Amino acid sequence: MKKKYSIWFWVGIGAVALILILVVAKKAGWLGDSNVTKVSTEKVQTRDIVETVSANGKIQPEVELKISADVSGEITELYVAEGDVVKKGTLLCRINPEVYLSSNERAVAAVNTSKSNLLSSKSRLTQSLAQFEQVELNFNRNEKLFKDKVISPSEFETVKSSYEVSKAEVEAARQSVSAANFGVNSAEAGLKESKENLNRTSIYAAVDGTVSKLSKEKGERVVGTNMMEGTEILRLANLNEMEVSVDVSETDIVRVSVGDTADVEVDAWLGKVFSGIVTEVANSSNTAGLGSTDQVTSYTVKVRILRESYQNLLEGN
Repeated sequence: MKKKYSIWFWVGIGAVALILILVVAKKAGWLGDSNVTKVSTEKVQTRDIVETVSANGKIQPEVELKISADVSGEITELYVAEGDVVKKGTLLCRINPEVYLSSNERAVAAVNTSKSNLLSSKSRLTQSLAQFEQVELNFNRNEKLFKDKVISPSEFETVKSSYEVSKAEVEAARQSVSAANFGVNSAEAGLKESKENLNRTSIYAAVDGTVSKLSKEKGERVVGTNMMEGTEILRLANLNEMEVSVDVSETDIVRVSVGDTADVEVDAWLGKVFSGIVTEVANSSNTAGLGSTDQVTSYTVKVRILRESYQNLLEGN
């Protein structure tokens, strides 16, 4: 029994030694093919596939208003400078109002004149009505006398003619009053327009914002028109909401949708990555180099930069 135990002991020792030798030989490349491709395996699970599209663009405010002139003239006062923060209703600048003051005074005079004409027309109408009443009474009496053959036909024709003239004068007086009313309405409309033009010489901020661009200075002339955009004086921007406007190529635009997340890198802050979200994808394309071999078609995509991603920069951290 002791001899049998010794044989199995040495067999075990030999097997262990053989395994160790095989392992060392395998690692050393003595056994098998050394060019075997290594394969990584992983447990199957559901994941989202993330596609990345790169594009260049510029940072701009989401909301930027162009403040233009509605009337023409010289800028006599400019109350803001580039970079100033203003509130809604703040007086930004003033255009020389002298011409519009004179126009307003003429409009006031025209209204007073038209009202005076209206009063005169009403007075003539009242007078014509009073005269017509007398003429009508006289006509009715003479008509009865003519039927009774008390007066001659010629006398009745004279009375009748006076009656018709008086009746026409009343109708003319009524038309004169109506025309005078139209004159008053027209003059008041002109006065309203002149007041609006006078008020437009003072330009106020339509929204809260920052003066991002100042295009005109005090003393320069501007042109205003109701048919088209007047001369741009300045721009007001809301710098609390910023966005990036980028041009994405036509091959990549199919992978971009509203609501997609984005990483924004800015040259001014190298190494910093800001978070954004796609808010707008253009439906129409932009084409550069049309007709040439270098023609490039792209679509404008706007990405809102999330404020929390750059809040620490605003606070100076």
